[in-house]
Amino acid sequence: MSPLPVARIVCVPGLVGSLPHALPWHVSCPVQCVCQIKPWFSPDSVYQEAPTVDCNNLLLTKLPLPIPLNTHTLRLQSNLMSELDTAVLHGLPNLTDLDLSQNRFSRVRTIIQSSSLPSLLSLHLEENHLSHLPDASFSSLPALQELFLSHNNLHSVAPGAFTGLDSLLRLHINNNRLTTIDPQWFMALPRLEVLMLGGNPVEALPERGFLALKSLQSLVLGGMGLRGLAEKALEGLEGLESLSFYDNLLTKVPTQALRRVPGLKFLDLNKNRIKLIETGDFRDMVHLKELGLNNMDKLVSIEKAALENLPELTKLEITNNPLLSYIHPLAFVQLRRLESLMLNSNSLSALHQNIMLSLPSLQEVSLHSNPLHCDCLFQWAAEEASHPHIDRDIQTDIQSPRMVRFIQPQATLCSEPPELRARRVREVSTREMSASCLPMIPTNSLPSYVGVREGGELVLHCRALADPQPELYWVTPAGLRLGPAPSHASKGLLVHSPCNSLTASEGFNHTSATSVSSSHSQNDTPCHPSKHYRLLPEGTLEINMVTPSEAGLYTCIAENALGADTRSVTVGVHGREKKRKRGVAANFKGYPLLRADTGLEVREVGEHFAILSWHSRRNLPSTRLSWQAIYSNAHTPTYTTRILAGTQNFNLTHLQAETFYQVCLHLGMNEATKHASRRTRESRKPQCVSFRTKDAPEPQPSRQLSPELTSTAVTLLLLALILLLLAGQGWETEPGEEEGKHSSTFLQEIKNQKAPVISQKPEGCNKHQPKQMVNCY
Repeated sequence: MSPLPVARIVCVPGLVGSLPHALPWHVSCPVQCVCQIKPWFSPDSVYQEAPTVDCNNLLLTKLPLPIPLNTHTLRLQSNLMSELDTAVLHGLPNLTDLDLSQNRFSRVRTIIQSSSLPSLLSLHLEENHLSHLPDASFSSLPALQELFLSHNNLHSVAPGAFTGLDSLLRLHINNNRLTTIDPQWFMALPRLEVLMLGGNPVEALPERGFLALKSLQSLVLGGMGLRGLAEKALEGLEGLESLSFYDNLLTKVPTQALRRVPGLKFLDLNKNRIKLIETGDFRDMVHLKELGLNNMDKLVSIEKAALENLPELTKLEITNNPLLSYIHPLAFVQLRRLESLMLNSNSLSALHQNIMLSLPSLQEVSLHSNPLHCDCLFQWAAEEASHPHIDRDIQTDIQSPRMVRFIQPQATLCSEPPELRARRVREVSTREMSASCLPMIPTNSLPSYVGVREGGELVLHCRALADPQPELYWVTPAGLRLGPAPSHASKGLLVHSPCNSLTASEGFNHTSATSVSSSHSQNDTPCHPSKHYRLLPEGTLEINMVTPSEAGLYTCIAENALGADTRSVTVGVHGREKKRKRGVAANFKGYPLLRADTGLEVREVGEHFAILSWHSRRNLPSTRLSWQAIYSNAHTPTYTTRILAGTQNFNLTHLQAETFYQVCLHLGMNEATKHASRRTRESRKPQCVSFRTKDAPEPQPSRQLSPELTSTAVTLLLLALILLLLAGQGWETEPGEEEGKHSSTFLQEIKNQKAPVISQKPEGCNKHQPKQMVNCY
């Protein structure tokens, strides 16, 4: 039988759907096998009509016969073969694709031996029992372009195992038992374009391990257990376009290593343990087109300028991250071509308007399955929202946004406020959304309990969005206030805890008749710091070399002019030698409880205010201050305000003058006191003090005369002197002594007379009153 011609055409994407299905191939076909002409694509994407012998799933233990001489593709998948009659294979001059996957081969030599298969381009050996590759394992396959060795038991590969594979384009060696990567493997693969190494228990990549792979375009390193990358781990991969780190143990973006791959277009960091996408993590990756940051159980925040100057990025996926509750308003900078932003299935309460302003080409956004707060930060999402033009900012590349399309708008719902719950975001008008936003720290951004070993590192992340932008600070178990973190810092600030602690009062807005104001004072007590805290600009607290004294309750406070929000986390410190005990109570064994004698004092009292102070050596959540005016025959309401953690001073204002008040401090509870004895808890009753506000001063009449009054007084004095002279002429007195007596007496009376208080007559006085020196009001 004359050989069938093999048609070869270059694959064009538009023609794939019109390619012919399998055609009959009239040859002597092995029993139970199927012989057909089937479509086939070469590794370099050239389409062929390939004579194919399909003997899959037949429980074969040896090669079936007869195999047609012109066989192009031989499929022997899912059989029971452990050895192969290679003489039969070597008699097939056109054999191009050989599939021996899912069999029982344990040695490569039993498959290839020494005879050459000059036409073989693809060899499938996945899911066999291979455990070792010796030197020159595939030297008899000089034309091989694809080699599939995944899902075997390979635990060792000789340095020269791939010698002779100068034409190899794709190597799949993933999902084996390799624990190291040997750079010598790749010395014989100058044309390799695709390398699949994922699924091997390799915890670290060698520096310059891929230096020989100058032609590599795609590298998959998923599921390896990588905890970090050396700076030069990817050096030499100038042509690499696609890189995957899916399902590893990375805790940070390997920024320095990625900078060695200047041509990268597709990056997959999905399912890692990254907690923060930090400032500059993806800066200046100028060719990146698609980025995946999905399925990260620990991701909580995307910081300012985390994605900066990515001019080719068109698709960004950040989905299915259960703790992701914060994206900085300026997280995305100079992403001019971003068209698709996927943010569904996170814990985001809002997407700040500045993010939308910084993405001029955005066409679609996915926000469903998030606890969205339909308030001032989300007004841009309303269907009728108007977007005023905003001039371009050179530093942040902010422009006026366009209306973008919501993916699954029917599932994009409001979670808060209660009156808008379950409403579709697109159906809520801007008039229904509040014009300002109270701070909110997401409930799942901080766990309720964190355990750390003595001598280890403690990292606590806290984030909040609001309008105005809130300040964040921390209160330690000792009641020390740390922060707020300076916004201008780039990587953090070292703070000595006792020296930089503040005793400050912070009040909540409330609707009672008596208002509350707060006062701040710096603790000037000399201190000898024994512990350094690091405060990162966005609200992360780091403590190195943790000691048992750091155990207890830590509280994060987010505050702006409208109010505040708090979240607390209990930290347990475990000994170096002792095994970790379960339960919160075990972590506080020997932990000093807060004493009840906090010493509530009245520091200063005025007519309408009173300054109170107390001393607390522990961080107490849910502490309250209550006050009530005390009258003899009247019942007056009691006013209450919540006291933020770290507060030790408070200024009550708008009090009534000349009034008795009783003020009580209601101490909160922490994890230590919850497990304290009943006697200790009972001793924590509210502490109260009483005081009386000062009297209001009585108005005092002015003794200063106006110029008009002074002039009138002088005139009256002159008239009195004239009357005196006239009277002297008409009086009948004894000359000499008696005249002088009356004269001196009258003059003395005038001399001793106090200046009268004379007021201009106001409106409403009786116009017919006699003219005399009176005050008329």
